[in-house]
Amino acid sequence: MSTVLSPEHRELQEAAREFATKEVEPIAGRLDLEDSRIPDELYEKMARIGYFGICAPAEYGGLGMDATALCVVTEELCRASMSVGSLIQRNVVCADLLVRHGTDEQIQRYVERLVTGQIQAASAGTEPDAGSDAANISTRAERRGESYLLTGTKQWCTNADVAEVLFTYVRTSNESKHGGVSLLTVDKPKGEFLPPKLTGTHLATCGYRGMWSYQLYFDELEVPAANLVGGVEGKAFQQLMGGYEIARTGFAFRCIGLARAAYEAALAYSRDRVQFGRPIQEFQAVRFKLADMRTQIEAARALGYLAAAKLDAGGRADLEAGMAKLFAAEMARKVCWDALYIHGGNGYAIDSPVNRYWRDSGGLPIGEGTSDIQREIIARRITERN
Repeated sequence: MSTVLSPEHRELQEAAREFATKEVEPIAGRLDLEDSRIPDELYEKMARIGYFGICAPAEYGGLGMDATALCVVTEELCRASMSVGSLIQRNVVCADLLVRHGTDEQIQRYVERLVTGQIQAASAGTEPDAGSDAANISTRAERRGESYLLTGTKQWCTNADVAEVLFTYVRTSNESKHGGVSLLTVDKPKGEFLPPKLTGTHLATCGYRGMWSYQLYFDELEVPAANLVGGVEGKAFQQLMGGYEIARTGFAFRCIGLARAAYEAALAYSRDRVQFGRPIQEFQAVRFKLADMRTQIEAARALGYLAAAKLDAGGRADLEAGMAKLFAAEMARKVCWDALYIHGGNGYAIDSPVNRYWRDSGGLPIGEGTSDIQREIIARRITERN
C-alpha cells in the first residue's frame, strides 16, 4: 500500500511545518520549564486554520479531510511541542464520536463548537482502578428524574481546566461490566470547575507540559439526562472502542513528531560537537545510532500511514492502529534516549531541548493504551479464527 502523500497532503504538511516553526517552537521550551498553560492565542490561531475540525464534515464547519491529513498535521506540530501537537486530537475524536453516536440535539449543541475550536473537550475515563481495564469504571451515575447524579473519582484527565465539556464515562448499571458503562457530557466553565460538586487537583508530571492533567472528584454532580450520549444507557464501551482507531493512529504520529525532533537535534549536535579532533558523527558508535534512529522513524511513519489508509478507505484499523501505536511509542522512547546520550552531559541539563524530548517520551508507551495492551490487541487479531 502506497504511503506517498497527495499534493493536498504535502501542501498541508508545509503549512503545518511553517506554523509550528513560527508559532510553536519559540514558546515550547518556556511551556516545559515553567509548566505553564498553552496560551489562549495559540488555541485561537489553530482554530482559525481549522485544525480542530480537520476530519469533520464541512456541514459542521470542518475541513472535511481524512485521517492521513490529521497524521500529517500532528507530526509537524509535535515535532515543535508534544503538548501543542496533542491539542487537536481531543476535539477531533470527541466530535467524531458525537457525529457517529450522538442524538440530533447533542450534535447540534456540541459538534460545530468543537470542530471550530470555540470550545475544548477533555476525556474523563481513566480512574484509579480503571486504566488498561477500561470497563472497570466505578464512578456512579444514578438516574433521578430528568437528571443523573455523578459520584466518583477520575484520574489523568488532561486539559480538564481549559475544557468546557468533559466526556465522562460512568457506571449506570452493575448487571454487566461492559454493558453497564455509559457516556455523559458534563458542561463546565472554561478555566473553572464546579465546586463543591466537581473539583480538580493538578497532577504534576515530569514531561508533556503545557496541558495540565487533573484528578477530578464528582460529589453528586447533577447532569441533565439529555447529556447521555446516544440517549441509551450501556453503550459507552462500544462507543469508546470505536474511537480508539483514529485516536491511536493519531497518537502514533505524536510519537513520530517527537522522535523526529530528537533525531534532528542529535544529528545537528553530532556535526558540531568535536572530540579527539573531529566531529563525533565520524565515530561509528554515533553513526550507527543515527542510522538506527532514522530507520526506526521511517518504519514507524510507514506503519502509521498504513493505519490511516485503512481508516480513509472506510475499513477497520484496530490491528494496524495497534501496531502503529505500539511501534511508534517504543521507537520514540528509544530515539529520545539515544538523542540524549549523543548529547552527553549537555543533554542531561533540564533546559536542553533534547532533555524535554526525553522526558516527554517516557509516557508514550503508557498513554492511549499501554504497549502490552497493544500487543494483546494485535495478538488477538492475528490468532483469531475466521
